[in-house]
Amino acid sequence: MSATFPTVTVLEIPFIKTTQAQFLTTLQQRITQQENTFVVTANPEIVMYAHEHPDYQATIQGADFVTPDGIGILNGAQILGQPLPERITGFDTLQALLTWGSDHHRSAYFVGAKPEVVAKLATRLPQAYPGLDIVGLKDGYFQDAAPIVADIAAKQPDMVFAALGFPKQENFIATHRQVTQGLWMGVGGSFDVLAGTVPRAPQFWQDHHLEWLYRTLKDPKRLKRIAVIPRYLHLVKRQAKQQ
Repeated sequence: MSATFPTVTVLEIPFIKTTQAQFLTTLQQRITQQENTFVVTANPEIVMYAHEHPDYQATIQGADFVTPDGIGILNGAQILGQPLPERITGFDTLQALLTWGSDHHRSAYFVGAKPEVVAKLATRLPQAYPGLDIVGLKDGYFQDAAPIVADIAAKQPDMVFAALGFPKQENFIATHRQVTQGLWMGVGGSFDVLAGTVPRAPQFWQDHHLEWLYRTLKDPKRLKRIAVIPRYLHLVKRQAKQQ
């Protein structure tokens, strides 16, 4: 873990204790200085998966920064008596980096999501971020990562965004991050939102930390994913007692 920020450890996962603005400044500096950087944006679902899969837990612990992406992480830190300043979501971080990348003519590589989502991104990204150099756009339905990794190595992008879902995206990054000196970040379903195929929760829901509820109402299949929250909170309370 980078020593840039203090961390709060929730079920063995060290979350950075900082604001979105400070975090972005640090990432921009690291990209400019060509420092290899691995960012994980983790919610309770990822924390619970890591809790049950030691290899994946080790992968996340090997990242440079783990951000609290989800109100459940803030709740967990509160229970532990070590409150975090705010959520740092994957989508907000992605958007901010793309805007900065466009303003400063940086390059980005995108891997993940469905072919039809990537096709939409090919049109929408240049319109939304005209100064961004989009050096790669690959869907997530590949059997062999080698050609994509070779392409990333050849293009040397400033930023690589992997929307492969966990644990695949973090494992992909941990295995291949050394082929560039850039930023690597797992962004889950963010390409779908960027492409406009999945709407982002309206501002009211975001401001009240209810994006998870909005997404669940839109897609009831997510109910199964939310079912981990009570178990997660139970384990965090147990951790608090053991402190």
